[in-house]
Amino acid sequence: MLKRAFVAPDPGRARLRFASRAVLGIGLAVAVSGALGHALTAAVTGGLAALLALFTVADATVRGQAVTTALLPVVGLPVLALAALLHAQPVARDLVFLAIVGAGVYARRWGPRGHSLGVFAFMTYFAAQFLHTTPDRLPELYTAVLLSLAVAAAVRFGAWCYERRAPVPAPVPAPFTGTGLARITTRQAVQATVGAGFALAVGQLLSDQRWYWAVGATWWVFVNTTSRGETLVRGFRRFLGTVLGIVLGFLVAVPLHDEPVAAAVVIALSVFGIFYTAAVSYTWMMLAVTTMASMLYGLLGVLDPGLLALRVAETAVGALGAVLAVLLVLPVTTHSVTDAWVERALRCVHACTAEAAARLAGDATADPAPRVAELEALLARVRLSLAPLVHPLSPLRARKERARTILALLDDCAREVRGLASVAADPEASHDARLAAACWRVETAVEALTAPAPYGTGVTAAPRTPEAEPVLAHLHALERALVELAVPLRGAERAGAGT
Repeated sequence: MLKRAFVAPDPGRARLRFASRAVLGIGLAVAVSGALGHALTAAVTGGLAALLALFTVADATVRGQAVTTALLPVVGLPVLALAALLHAQPVARDLVFLAIVGAGVYARRWGPRGHSLGVFAFMTYFAAQFLHTTPDRLPELYTAVLLSLAVAAAVRFGAWCYERRAPVPAPVPAPFTGTGLARITTRQAVQATVGAGFALAVGQLLSDQRWYWAVGATWWVFVNTTSRGETLVRGFRRFLGTVLGIVLGFLVAVPLHDEPVAAAVVIALSVFGIFYTAAVSYTWMMLAVTTMASMLYGLLGVLDPGLLALRVAETAVGALGAVLAVLLVLPVTTHSVTDAWVERALRCVHACTAEAAARLAGDATADPAPRVAELEALLARVRLSLAPLVHPLSPLRARKERARTILALLDDCAREVRGLASVAADPEASHDARLAAACWRVETAVEALTAPAPYGTGVTAAPRTPEAEPVLAHLHALERALVELAVPLRGAERAGAGT
């Protein structure tokens, strides 16, 4: 797990730049707030706003990211005012919190922007509970939030906008389109609200002061998950990361909490860890989050071992709320989600092949490169949806092996598609009369794998003969991988009913 988090491939040092820019942006935001004489609570609120702006805004273009960042205070400031006004009215406060949970999840149907705004609204309300915000503090908090967002934007879009020099990334694919996406987000909104309600009630039994930790745990378990299997795995990883973070908190936060300089260094390292590990290890990201929260509580003067133990208990309650919700309330099965992602990935394989074939046939407008980028994004979602089955603790050995085989063969497909696109980009590449037949067989294999009929019916691979043309070698290897996929996919279809 440690190797996956810190030794994982980092093409173009994207994660390193992402994390380094976050430390710079958040550090400057907090420094500006401190220079203006803001109280520690205002500096923390501003720092959180900067963190969310740099972490959650993920539109496909720089212009889209700037627009979303500009919209953050539009949803955040009213929520902050509402939380402050309801501070002394527990029943209304709790009902509004649950409404924000549901609305924040429901907003995901509007893509990355809806997701970012939903997270910002939730975390603003959460931060108000964390800092016990009252109406008399609103002017200072508003100033801190607006300044911090401005500083974060200046760093992201001005001083260090490395995205402008990078190729436009493929947009993160939505699990479904149209009414399908609406159905998923509606189910998740209901699940998250029910799970948060359970977490809120039980969390308040454990502590009438820190109950919001349980609600926060439920919320973040639902982020970036679709099926109940994904949610179960994420809940386990959140709890594990929190426990590890608490252990580190005892070793670091407790002895250093009254040393401002040392605390600032630990918080900066924690911020770096959050951003650097987020894409590869949710457990290590949560360890960094928990360590940062422990240091903040130390700076606020309320850190003690009992508080850290309570954090573990509240996190367990929140994760349990999420698990119960996805199991009992409008469940979305792991199989149905995985099947949809695999089908989309296979159709993208066919689209890549068609574009490459057209390019080789002389069509100058055909370009398989965007399709290849789309395929990489789709395969990332396939891996996420299959994570519950390939998890080391999964007891379903046969399904684990099938899932691993599917992932391996899809990776083979991606490798051959990348090779095919590379050959097609070569201006010296020539059209071969056998190309059309090979592309037709690829199309047939994809149709057989994605048709309602039993997977792989009537599909056979081309003979394994040496190929003089690299393009034909890639096509025939791709065809064989697609044919081999029929066996694990057919097994997954039989085993997947009701899972």
